[in-house]
Amino acid sequence: MKQLYIKQKVFSLSGKFTVKDQEEKDVYYVEGSFMQVPKTFSIMNTKRDEVALVTKKVFSFLPKFFVEVNGREVLTIKKEFSFFKARYTIDGAGIEVHGNWWDMDFQVLQHGEIVGKVSKEWFTWGDSYKVEILNEEMETIIIALVVAIDCVKADQAAASSGATT
Repeated sequence: MKQLYIKQKVFSLSGKFTVKDQEEKDVYYVEGSFMQVPKTFSIMNTKRDEVALVTKKVFSFLPKFFVEVNGREVLTIKKEFSFFKARYTIDGAGIEVHGNWWDMDFQVLQHGEIVGKVSKEWFTWGDSYKVEILNEEMETIIIALVVAIDCVKADQAAASSGATT
């Protein structure tokens, strides 16, 4: 089992943050496109090679996010039409998320087998998540999924605050 930590910089307009291992060494770099259409998050390894890309679909009635790993689209996260609580579905690669992913406390399953666990770290400055990788072949997909879910949450929060002002 491998443990990684995602700690976003508070008030970072560029959307840059790193994924660290248990020894606090950088494992992945994440860079978001600020004020660009479409909004993207590029996930790079330590050599700065892009290993995954999260893209928000433009011109969609309901928000939709695509996750590419090594140039292949592997997941789609889309908002379902609902009057009350926001509901999202994840399609692709046999991936399911069980638990409370809105609070970043969930398990990632592939074909019914747990391949990763995500939990929010409390009492930290800014959002910080612990990601346990149980199947190392799924590491990049799990990291991309966590970044995509965080992007969905930020998008929802922005939409909610914009609707009330």
